[in-house]
Amino acid sequence: MQSKTLVASPSVITIPYIPGDGIGPEIWEAAQPVIDAALKQAYGSQRKIHWQEVFAGEKAFKHTGEWLPSATLTAIQEAKLALKGPLTTPIGEGFRSLNVTLRQTLDLYACVRPVRYFAGVPSPLKHPEKTNMVIFRENTEDVYAGIEFEKNDPTTQQLIALLQTQFHVKNIRFPESSAIGIKPISEEGSRRLISSAIDYAIAHQLPSVTLVHKGNIMKFTEGGFKKWGYQLAETTYADQCFTMNQWAAIKSEKGSEAAQAALTTAQQAGKVIINDVIADNFLQQILLYPEKFSVIATCNLNGDYLSDALAAQVGGIGIAPGANINYTSGAAIFEATHGTAPDIVGTGKANPCSMLLSACMLLEYIQWDEAAELITTAIETAIKEKKVTADFAAVMTDAHCLTTKAFGDYLVTLISQ
Repeated sequence: MQSKTLVASPSVITIPYIPGDGIGPEIWEAAQPVIDAALKQAYGSQRKIHWQEVFAGEKAFKHTGEWLPSATLTAIQEAKLALKGPLTTPIGEGFRSLNVTLRQTLDLYACVRPVRYFAGVPSPLKHPEKTNMVIFRENTEDVYAGIEFEKNDPTTQQLIALLQTQFHVKNIRFPESSAIGIKPISEEGSRRLISSAIDYAIAHQLPSVTLVHKGNIMKFTEGGFKKWGYQLAETTYADQCFTMNQWAAIKSEKGSEAAQAALTTAQQAGKVIINDVIADNFLQQILLYPEKFSVIATCNLNGDYLSDALAAQVGGIGIAPGANINYTSGAAIFEATHGTAPDIVGTGKANPCSMLLSACMLLEYIQWDEAAELITTAIETAIKEKKVTADFAAVMTDAHCLTTKAFGDYLVTLISQ
């Protein structure tokens, strides 16, 4: 998860953190000592993170009257890094989503979600260990643009009339009762997201990048995403990638054997294979053949579905990390990917692994890989020993159920041995 701009880190880094709402503070209370213990074990006194709390969500509103104070944005912009828990979205006022606002304000265009299996985690699949991929989801366009017009609003009626009279749109079936949404997908936004995915595959020596889209229906938006992705790979990355477009062209001109030979040659040369899959078919294939995929690049809405579906295959969103990154500026927010879970607040049932594994992504991003490895190994060990939080204990045989804090304390013990 290496940054392009933060190639060298000072020995002491100030990183803003947002504990979050709901179960967020409980998760942070368990997670922070684990991160600090890993830093101490890996580097002694040579490297350290100074955690700077900043406000967002309910706590911010109570303290400042604002859901997302400008001071919080300033602190994150100056640090270029942040770690956050889940946030409540205010109903009927302010932001559609605080998470979306943070991503768009800081132009964190890549939502990066690694998906891997930890041995012993309950899964609905027979072979969950075959699921091991990284999703790059475009984070600023598509439905995240939030361009909607409400049913019965005069502006909506004007827009519908404009579409019908000026653009000859005939297929709004019920114009008098329709709401309208607009889905912008740009070449520039698509190319920078897909470029990040290809760079990641090259840096980690992964075999393929799959463009997931619904271009069979939405030919100019998601179809454009696919087309621009292939063009990017065949020009900017011509020496490092081989696309299935090129394979198809060779097959058409010289036949199947020549196309397969070209593909084999590219694979043997270590080139990244760029292919594409229709979104609904991809959801089927990740259940049947997850081992076929390594890096995924996709539009915003598809990525939302795929990220949670894949997380379910390896144990659920409670153990799914995530990051929102601008690989050009270096700015990045790492976050627990689950919600605030108000029904279990204060019960000690929350699983801090999503926050911890997101912290591992942060550590890898600043190239403090040794500390990240210590945390990951401790989580692996705890799960193998069946010393887990309530979500896993409920579906495991002979598990030892630990509270959120006790689980964090146990990880500290494992790291410090």
